Amino acid sequence: MENDLKKLTVLRNLLSDGVFAAFSESLGGDDESFYKFVAALYEKQPEAGLDFAKYAENLIYYDENIWAKCQAAGGAPPAPQITAAYLKDIATTAAALKKLCTRGLFTCNTDETAIFTQTEITANRWAQTYANNGYGRFLKHYAFVYENGKLLPSGMFDDISVNALKNYTEEKKLISDNIESFLLGLPYSDMLLYGDMGTGKSSTVRAMVKKYSDRKLRLIEVGRKNIAQIPEIRRLAASFPLKFLIFIDDLSIDGSDEKFSSLKVCLEGSSAVYKNSMVVATSNRRHIVKENFSDRENAVHANEAIQEELSLSDRFELTVMFSSTDKQEYLSIVKQLAADLQLMLVEDKLCDLAERWALIKGGRSPRRAKQFIDIVYAAQLKGVPVAF
Repeated sequence: MENDLKKLTVLRNLLSDGVFAAFSESLGGDDESFYKFVAALYEKQPEAGLDFAKYAENLIYYDENIWAKCQAAGGAPPAPQITAAYLKDIATTAAALKKLCTRGLFTCNTDETAIFTQTEITANRWAQTYANNGYGRFLKHYAFVYENGKLLPSGMFDDISVNALKNYTEEKKLISDNIESFLLGLPYSDMLLYGDMGTGKSSTVRAMVKKYSDRKLRLIEVGRKNIAQIPEIRRLAASFPLKFLIFIDDLSIDGSDEKFSSLKVCLEGSSAVYKNSMVVATSNRRHIVKENFSDRENAVHANEAIQEELSLSDRFELTVMFSSTDKQEYLSIVKQLAADLQLMLVEDKLCDLAERWALIKGGRSPRRAKQFIDIVYAAQLKGVPVAF
């Protein structure tokens, strides 16, 4: 029996999936190849009543192929030949699945799987999804890291909304307005968010990504060791039809660091060069300068070095300060978070405990407020007194 799956073109990536490849090899093969496929499927998704047709549909939906990429890019539709080949590949997969259903063992109901029963209708619906939300890995993940020339999903992403971040209204508006301009293709500014620890700088960046995720905004997290690779990362990002925040958390470097010069060059006129990526950094320092004793001792070179370092801060055309919270603002955040969770502590008791927590932890900040509320909420759910 001829294996038509080996003739896939637009959807050829499906054969890189271990389970689908085993399925392909099982077609027309002996019983051993068939049972190898079944074993691979069970290993991947061991739940009872597994539907391989649904598994295949998900592979197609999340596949990064030229048809999906063209739809995500908008503008001119894919060439008719590409659309025809895409639909033909789906039909080929459906035909192979029908052969599989005759083997029994588990569910494989193509009659209940939309892409195989209403191919063109479903493809048109997917095209709209890709145009609005991106395609492939970008449908599944909001945050990525750069490794070995690739964008890989990040395992760490704070699933927090902008509304969950209390106060700092003006700061959030500045950031949001700049991102809006970026998404609309208008002039935008690379951003530096600076201020004390725990004031919500990083959380605000991640919350903005979640807020605008349905407009194809994604995050690429860049560690200190990869700062010199930002130009390369931006070039890679330019190959995808989405918008990216290139995010450097807790930035602080020396003028002598090779990463310093690379970042300066990357920020110089970046909005004119890179249309789909914006550099966003957070720092606990306004000028991203690491002061040391040798800087102060070597008076001949100190001023020149410091001025060069300060110039990096100036490359960020928008700087937003997250100032530390005083008692009134700290308690305001505490009360808002408590209201969100419908905590049952009376306000006076809540505030007294919150102040005690701040004293124990050595300061007031939005992070301290959130930590305190988490403790109170956990105690309420367990029905025990708040203790710390």
